[in-house]
Amino acid sequence: MKPPDFLDAQAVPLLTDADIEKRVTELIGRANLRQLWVLFLDAEAVQLPLLIPIDGMPSEPSPGETLDVMERIRDVMDEIGAASIILVWERYAAARLTAQDAAWARSLHETCAEQRIELRAMLLSHRSGVRWVAQDDYRFASNVG
Repeated sequence: MKPPDFLDAQAVPLLTDADIEKRVTELIGRANLRQLWVLFLDAEAVQLPLLIPIDGMPSEPSPGETLDVMERIRDVMDEIGAASIILVWERYAAARLTAQDAAWARSLHETCAEQRIELRAMLLSHRSGVRWVAQDDYRFASNVG
């Protein structure tokens, strides 16, 4: 599957969850590495021409680590005029959320809320493809997997 070029991406705003999941599948697809991807959207839900992979994330989140990452993301958002972000956790494993995945998702979600960063969606890139990560998948789960 060929990823969309920027002109194609501009023509198709990401208005629904299905639109977002399709775009993430096209751009990131199945996992190869352990990293966090950030996609930026403008106020009309059009993806901006910047896609950032962040590697070197520890296996367990710490409040300081998550805050540092989100502060840097906030700086980029301000620079490029992004209104919201999509986060994609990439790791080569099964599609089900692990306890570590859930801990990261909670930490990222909470830090976005604290920093007033609009988190439009969170997805997981796994060894077989991409899946949506709903808040119920991580917010109230103490032991996932």
